Amino acid sequence: MRYLIVTLILFAGVVFAQSSLEKFTPQLNAVISNSNQSEKLLVWIFFTDKGSDVQKYFSDPTKIVSEKSLKRRAKVLSEDKLISERDLPVNQSYIEQIKANGIQVKQKTKWFNGVSGWATKSELVQIADLPFVKQLDIVYRFRKDNEESLNENPEELNQNLEKPKGTNSFDYGQSFTQLNQITVPQVHDLGYTGTGVTICLMDAGFDRWTTHQVFSSMNVIATWDFVDGDSDVENGNVGLGRHGTNTLSLIGGFYEGQLIGPAFDADFILARTEDINSESPIEEDNWIAAMEWADNMGVDVTSTSLSYLEFDDSVGFNYTWEDMDGNTARITNGADYAVYLGIFVVNSAGNNGNNINHNTLGAPADGDSVIAAGSVSSSGSRSSFSSVGPTVDGRIKPDLMAMGSNNYVACRNNNSCYTNGSGTSYSCPLMAGAAALILQADPSLTPMQLSALLKSTASQGNNPDNLYGWGIINTYAAVQSLVTNSDKNNKVPEDFYVLQNFPNPFNPSTKIRFSVPERSLVKLALYDLLGREITVLFNEEMNPGTKELEFNGNGLASGIYLVKMVANNYQKTLKISLLK
Repeated sequence: MRYLIVTLILFAGVVFAQSSLEKFTPQLNAVISNSNQSEKLLVWIFFTDKGSDVQKYFSDPTKIVSEKSLKRRAKVLSEDKLISERDLPVNQSYIEQIKANGIQVKQKTKWFNGVSGWATKSELVQIADLPFVKQLDIVYRFRKDNEESLNENPEELNQNLEKPKGTNSFDYGQSFTQLNQITVPQVHDLGYTGTGVTICLMDAGFDRWTTHQVFSSMNVIATWDFVDGDSDVENGNVGLGRHGTNTLSLIGGFYEGQLIGPAFDADFILARTEDINSESPIEEDNWIAAMEWADNMGVDVTSTSLSYLEFDDSVGFNYTWEDMDGNTARITNGADYAVYLGIFVVNSAGNNGNNINHNTLGAPADGDSVIAAGSVSSSGSRSSFSSVGPTVDGRIKPDLMAMGSNNYVACRNNNSCYTNGSGTSYSCPLMAGAAALILQADPSLTPMQLSALLKSTASQGNNPDNLYGWGIINTYAAVQSLVTNSDKNNKVPEDFYVLQNFPNPFNPSTKIRFSVPERSLVKLALYDLLGREITVLFNEEMNPGTKELEFNGNGLASGIYLVKMVANNYQKTLKISLLK
């Protein structure tokens, strides 16, 4: 997010104090200047702190997150860092005071310490004057990615072949092709079906999840509709939940002879985050609220089959593909932070790949810690619609590929309905389900280790590119390599060395987290863009595990800096943005 210093703004004939003006982002100012006095604007309101009464949470972390969440976090965070101030609830007194000034609260975000809601110009001015209000911004509304088309390539339909009965543990029916390509049946034969892994799907609704035959044995442990604010994620006869029905069947459906998903024995959390009735089908606050909710319950894997390349014009300020750099969209920052907490985040790369001359990724797939799922046909060739990289800052995307052309899916027409559909929406749940099988095989894997494992065993593991990423995943090879990698004489993959920071951009401080999988001499230093060393942040021998330090940018000018970590024979570089 870029910030500008605003010296003077005149709204509706009222001159506001400088202290209030500085709390409005330029993007919000642009929206306000194009709106009338009575119009309700959907905005973020961020607070300065969480209040004074916070120590009670640190003494009993289960007051704010589940035991399962703490256990998952212990894979990536030291025992004394399992929760932080970002996990603490938003101060209720602050919420009540801004509500008294007219805002209609929609969502809360503890990670970003604020709320979203609707308010008029004059109400926003009053809210900005409150001393505990830090910043006000718009809630971005993303345009829907190009919709998947049913039976996109009819000539390939005959390739969705059924496996002869008796050759695997299960009869997969027409879903065999999409699973066999990523070697899921072989992993099922080993006994891995997702047991003990919790998966959250965020989608537009899940019609017939309570009645369709393919979901009859599914264990759904929680549901919430973040659009309507209730627990009903089905949409009756309205038809809004087709998409979620499709994706849920792909990841965890089970009806022998018809359709089986990779992780049918997993525990599922269903979140409706998209409203396809509106011109702006998703608002970032719904998705962030859903991710925080899933984290509280200890989710291990998330699958989001929605991708957003552009923002809706009606907000008065638009990002372009050039802003898909992994740091700009708040939804992307939220996804990366989820990975920081130990969640394996998989997101559709997008369906804009017909233009391969530049990055066509959508948020939050641009995140550096997010797995962007691209699509291939049953023959293994890239689907023409599958979005491509690199990211604006030069990273390879998509990350991995699975079948997304003419997949066999459950549909909402009746309780035994099946059809074919295409899109990266369909490769994403297959990939997330496969990841759940690997996590069942080795629950100790961190998201970055799991990512490295999937990449190293994929079809292009040694020669990734911006069309296929590291290639088509090979679930069986990944599971088998867990045995091989248990040999301590094996070389540790470079991606097991982790370097991250949160927040980014930051002002004035950010936390830098780094991990090593083996005893290493680690040097961490800050450089400018010319490669000149500014300061050494860490330089000592380190046991396997994770460390976190706070870097304060006071004394430095606004701009982009590089943090470089050198450990053993490996080197990692992280770009951080100081915005004052």
